[in-house]
Amino acid sequence: QQLRALFYALPPGESSFRTVEEVPDYVEKSIPFFIAFIGLEFAVSWIQKRKLPGRINDGISSLSLGILSRLPDVLFRSIELISYIYVWSNYRLFELPWDSPWTWYLTLLGVDFAYYCFHRMSHEVNILWAAHQVHHSSEDYNLFTALRQSVVQKYTSWMFNLPMAFFIPPSVFAVHLQFNLLYQFWIHTEVITKLGPLEWILNTPSHHRVHHGRNPYCIDKNYGGTLIIWDRIFGTFEAEDAKVVYGLTHPVNSFDPIMLQLRPLAHIWSTFWATPGFCNKLSVIFKGPGWGPGKPRLGLPEEIPEITGKEVPFNPHVPAYLNCYALVHFAVIVDLYTELLASMTILSQGTVLLRIGFIILSLVSFGLLMENKSKAGILEIIRCLVFIGVYKLGYFRSQFSFLGYAYEV
Repeated sequence: QQLRALFYALPPGESSFRTVEEVPDYVEKSIPFFIAFIGLEFAVSWIQKRKLPGRINDGISSLSLGILSRLPDVLFRSIELISYIYVWSNYRLFELPWDSPWTWYLTLLGVDFAYYCFHRMSHEVNILWAAHQVHHSSEDYNLFTALRQSVVQKYTSWMFNLPMAFFIPPSVFAVHLQFNLLYQFWIHTEVITKLGPLEWILNTPSHHRVHHGRNPYCIDKNYGGTLIIWDRIFGTFEAEDAKVVYGLTHPVNSFDPIMLQLRPLAHIWSTFWATPGFCNKLSVIFKGPGWGPGKPRLGLPEEIPEITGKEVPFNPHVPAYLNCYALVHFAVIVDLYTELLASMTILSQGTVLLRIGFIILSLVSFGLLMENKSKAGILEIIRCLVFIGVYKLGYFRSQFSFLGYAYEV
């Protein structure tokens, strides 16, 4: 069932629930399949091209951003569900039956159309793009990229779903919110080429490769989540043509997850104060990322950097042992993170905050190590000393008790 959820293949009879509390956490249950598909992608890529689909530094960076984006959920309930349930409880106009197949299919279309609208706005409004660009910052394109998410994006996306709260039960919405997210995992790959007639209706790996490209023909195209029909209707569709070069038109060139999250916001802040005129200052925030005084709302297409085919991804040279070191220690952090998720209901708030703080410190340290920064070694020594102290005091715990001594070593 969890495998089929990745492909939006659970019909209404299997995925309709009376209350939100009955809705399974499909995302959490799908984690083993995420891992399995990543392994399969590596195997197929090696068989097809005799090379792996990504790099260690970029993969750790994507996973770090994925973990960072989920940390607020440890402390707070999902704002998307809280806001939806509030509107439903206080302002709904009428109530569609939760167990009707028609409600299920209508919600499928509604959630996907809301995602299209939000996704398009996230590319066309600078302040929203500052959050969403995190997902586009990888210069590789693989299943790790699907996990590269923004910390703050969810705090703006929720409002696009609220019109459905006037008539669609929260339990049905909660199912499709997860399905729409899960579907978008498997389309982040290069090992799948074209899918025939399905390309007309569904968002596919080919369509989504275009969306992640920085080629001029790829910019602001293919916003769909599950369905590509919205792009075909509203004129934002583009078929895959020339070889796609991935990433941002102006790369951030960092593996530090905090830098990747905050540098675009810092750029907006400095541009805001440097731009003369109140209306122009507002335009810096609410018009497109390419806008400037005297330019169209979305900027000038001719200012998009041309693709020569000789672009080299950001890839600082580090010794092989350092990559191995970062990989092993990152695996430890993943273990501590998953243990935190499993036990957060029985932990004190102070312990939860301590663990979150240490996870963030570790992810930043790994990013700086992979950039070969001069001060990274000092930060890593401090991080390891902090780990030993809090681990010996019992504030950290592995899911696997037999690894306790190995962690201290």
